[in-house]
Amino acid sequence: MQREATPTTSSSHLCRRYIELIWYCLDAGLHRSALFYAERYFVHDRRNHDARHLYATVLLESGQPHSALRLVNAPPKEPRCTGCLSILAKCCVKLGQHRQAREALQDCLREPLDIPTESMRPRTANAFPDAATLLCQAGNSALKGNLHESASNSYREALRRNPMLWEAFEGLCALGDIPPIDELFYPRPQPHRRKPGDEGSSSSIPVATGAGFFTPDASSAGNLIWKPVLKGMDAPAGPRDSIATSDSSFYGEPSFQAPVRASRSQPAHMAVHPPAVRPLSSADEAGPVTKKLRSSARQRPASSTTTAAGAHQLKPSKSAGALPGAAAGDRAKSSKNAAATSRLHALGKSAVGTATRQSKRLQSKGSRIVSKASTRGRRQASTKATTATSRATSHDSVQDADPVSVDSAFTPGSPIAQRAGSETSPPPSGAWAANQELDAEEQYQIELADYQIYDLMRKFAKAVRALALYDCRLCIEELEKLPPEHQRSASVMAMVGKAHYELGQYPAAERAFEAVRNLEPYRLWDMEVYSTLLWHLQKNIKLSFLAQELLSIDPKSPQAWIAVGNCFSLQKEKTQALTCFRRAAQLDPTCAYAYTLSGHESIDEDLNKAINFFQSALRADARHYNAWYGLGTCYMRMSKLRLAEYHFRKASEIHPQNAVLLGCVGMVQERYMKYDKALELFNRAIQYSPENALVRYHRAKILIAMKRYTDALKDLQYLRDTSPEESNVLFQLAKVYRLLGDNVKFTQLLAEVRDVAPKSLAKIRKLTEGVDNDMMDEG
Repeated sequence: MQREATPTTSSSHLCRRYIELIWYCLDAGLHRSALFYAERYFVHDRRNHDARHLYATVLLESGQPHSALRLVNAPPKEPRCTGCLSILAKCCVKLGQHRQAREALQDCLREPLDIPTESMRPRTANAFPDAATLLCQAGNSALKGNLHESASNSYREALRRNPMLWEAFEGLCALGDIPPIDELFYPRPQPHRRKPGDEGSSSSIPVATGAGFFTPDASSAGNLIWKPVLKGMDAPAGPRDSIATSDSSFYGEPSFQAPVRASRSQPAHMAVHPPAVRPLSSADEAGPVTKKLRSSARQRPASSTTTAAGAHQLKPSKSAGALPGAAAGDRAKSSKNAAATSRLHALGKSAVGTATRQSKRLQSKGSRIVSKASTRGRRQASTKATTATSRATSHDSVQDADPVSVDSAFTPGSPIAQRAGSETSPPPSGAWAANQELDAEEQYQIELADYQIYDLMRKFAKAVRALALYDCRLCIEELEKLPPEHQRSASVMAMVGKAHYELGQYPAAERAFEAVRNLEPYRLWDMEVYSTLLWHLQKNIKLSFLAQELLSIDPKSPQAWIAVGNCFSLQKEKTQALTCFRRAAQLDPTCAYAYTLSGHESIDEDLNKAINFFQSALRADARHYNAWYGLGTCYMRMSKLRLAEYHFRKASEIHPQNAVLLGCVGMVQERYMKYDKALELFNRAIQYSPENALVRYHRAKILIAMKRYTDALKDLQYLRDTSPEESNVLFQLAKVYRLLGDNVKFTQLLAEVRDVAPKSLAKIRKLTEGVDNDMMDEG
C-alpha cells in the first residue's frame, strides 16, 4: 500500500511515451512543443543516449545547431554511438563545417557502435497533420495576423482535441486569454494496479493495446486524443493485434465467476444463465426450428455434450470420419460447436492448453463419445463410449458403455463437470492467469507513464500561466514544486530569471541567467532580457562579452543585435544603438522588443519617431507593456495627460504588479491635483516593490504637497540611506526640514547639495527665497 501511494513507473514505459509524443510533434511541425517534451525527457535521464538524440534533433530542427552539436559532441572518455555521430554530421553540415561532417560519417561507417534505443525502431509518420495540429497552426497564423479572437478559439479547440499540444497553450499565454489550468487541463486520477479482488477485474481482462491519452488512435490516423481509461468500466474494443477479440461478448463475461456448462445448441456467450426450473423438452433443447433437409429422416438426435466435439474441433483425428451414418444435422451442430470453440480459443492460453491436452488424451485412447437423446417429456441423455480396436476396424465394431445420466454427470462434484468447466469456461476470478497479471501490470505502467507526463505538464502550465499574467511570485512558487532535476534545467532557470527581473530583483535575476549560461552556453532564447538586465545593473564588461558571444554563435539572431545595441546604449552612443536595434527588427519583424528599445533610444531626440517605434511594437505584440509605457511617457512629455493616463493604465492592466507603472498613473493623478488617488496608487506600488526608489520619491512629494511632513520625512530619510549622492533627495529633505522649522539641518543639507550638484545654486536660492516668503506671509 505504501508503494502505491508514491508509484514509480518503469523507465522503459516512460521513455516510450516521451518518444511517441516528441516524434508526433516533430512530424506535425510543432517544434516548440517537441522542444518542451524533449527537454523534459533529457532532463529526466541525462545519460540516456535516446534522450540525447531526440533533444539534439529537436534543437537542430529549431534552428539551434550549436546547442545540438554540444550535446552530441561528447568528450573522448564518454561512449559515442552511431546516432550521436549521425546527428553530429548534420550539425556540422548546418554550420558549414563539411570536413568535420565527413570525418563523423567515416567514423560512423568504420565503427558502427549501435546502441539500440527506442527511437531507432521503425515508426509510421503521418503524411498529413490531424485536426488538432491544423487548429494549432491556424491559431499561430491568426496570432501573427493580429486576429486575437480567432487565434484564441483555434487554440482552445486544439487543446480540447489534444491537451498535450504545448504550443497551443503558449499561444493562449501570448494572447493573455488564459483560463484556469483546471479548465484547460482536467486533473486526472492517479492510476492503480488492478487486482483479482477489484470490482470489474473478474469480468474484464486488461487490454494491453498501448493506447494512452496521447497515443495515436488507429481510427483517427494518428490523432493524439486524450482517452483516459476509467477503472471499473468496460474496456473498449482493442485492435486486431491485441489480446482482445472483435466479439462484444468478450468483455463482461460472467462465466469468469462460475463455470456453467454450455449446451451444444446454445452459443458460448449465452451459456451464463443457470438451468431453467421447468424440464426442457427436446424441442426446447434443440433451439429454434430450422428448415429440414432431405436426409432429416436419417438424422440422429444430438446430445448436449460438447467435450469431445470441442476437442476434435481443435485437433481432428483420423477416426473422426469413420463413424457410420454421419448426418447433416450432426455436421451443422458440429459447425456451431466449432464457432463456440474458436471463441474459447481467444480467451487465453490456459483454456486452449487445457482443451488441447484433453483432445490429445482422448485421441491417444482412441475413444469417442456418441450422444443419443430420447424423446421423453423429462430431459434425459445417455452416452455410449465406443472403443476402436485398430485403425482398420470398421464402424460396426463398436462396444457400448454404461449409460451416464446428464444430471448426475454435471453435478458440481463430478469429474466430468470439472473437465467440462475447464474446457468451456475461463478460470474463476480468484485465480488470475500469468498472462493476465502481466497484461494488468503492463497496462498499469502505461497509464502511470501517461499520468506522470500529464501531471508534469500541468505543473509547468501553472508556472507559465503565472508568468504570462506577470504574477511573478506565484510563478516562482509553482516552479519550486517541480521535481529537482527539472528545477535545474535551462528553461526553468530562464523563467526564474525573468520572474525576478519583472519584480525588479536584479541581483537574483542575474544569478539565474548565469546558471542558464552555464547549463547551455549556446542558448539564444531569453538573452535579450539578460542583456537588458546587465544594462540596468550598469555592468559594461559582462554586457560586452555577452554581445560578442551571441554574435559569434549566430550573427543573424535578433537577440545578438539587441545585446550589441544595449552595449552601445550603456556607453551613451545612441546612434549606434539605434542602428543595432533596427537591424534586430529587420531580422525578425515580429520582435516587439527591438521596436520598443528603438523607441526608448529616440525618445530624447524625436518624440514622433519614438511614437512610431512604440506603435510598431504593439502591432507585433499587443501585450508588450513596455511599448504602452513608452507611449505614455511620450504623451506625458507632450503634456497630453489624457492620452498618457490611458496608455499608462493599459500597461498597468497587463502588468498589474509593476510598481513603476502604478507610479506613472499616480504621477498623472498628481498633475491633475488629485492627491488622494495619487497617494493610493503610490501606496499600492510600494507594497509590490518596497525597494523602488522612484515610487518612494514621488510619494514623498505627494505627502509634502498634502502637508504631511512627518510621513514624507520617513520616505526621504530611507532614500538618503540607500542613495546618499542623489541631489534631488537631499534637496527635498532640506525643504522638509525647513518647513518643520529645523534651520540647522536645513543649512547642513543645503551644503551637501552644493557639494553633490554644484550647478543647483539657482535651485537652492529659489528654495530659500520661497521659504522666506512663506514665513513672511504667515507672520
